[in-house]
Amino acid sequence: MPETHTHRAGDDHAADTDVVALLVRQHGDIRNLFDEVEQSRGEERRDAFRRLVRLLAVHETAEEEVVHPFARRALPGGEQVVEDRLAEERAAKETLAALDELDTDDPKFMLQLMKLRKDVQEHARAEERYEFTHIRRSTDADGLATLAQAVKAAEAMAPTRPHPGVESAKANVALGPVAALVDRTRDAVRKAMGKD
Repeated sequence: MPETHTHRAGDDHAADTDVVALLVRQHGDIRNLFDEVEQSRGEERRDAFRRLVRLLAVHETAEEEVVHPFARRALPGGEQVVEDRLAEERAAKETLAALDELDTDDPKFMLQLMKLRKDVQEHARAEERYEFTHIRRSTDADGLATLAQAVKAAEAMAPTRPHPGVESAKANVALGPVAALVDRTRDAVRKAMGKD
């Protein structure tokens, strides 16, 4: 069987000059990582799952900080388009948080992973149909490149996994490791965009 290995978010130094192409490629990377988690066992599965969590956190946070604000302003009905995507993201994050509490060898893990995969794939299709195509139509190449730069900055700056002690203990307990990673990624995006 051929070895399947999906790069870690941020390992790819492709010169993406179109935010839509970049995000669609990330959707493919996410699908590949789901396959990798499903097909592996033991430590390989844990490693693939950590990379999946990281890519999901970086991807969704970059969308929330970069893509959604643009869509709200630039797309006809952008406010509702973004609200619908955020509702989908919230549902996926809740499943991800529950999944993150399970060991990858737990029998419940694969059931939760399949639910997360379904939610994430439905969300990705909706983004591509209702948000991304309209973004491409509503901005020029320079605008697409600027948005892509901010998304790539988030990828490059985001930590590989939650690091205990970076946030307060109270925040870690209240938010959990997935939320802590999202918070740090959001800070990295804002810094990259000069919003800190």
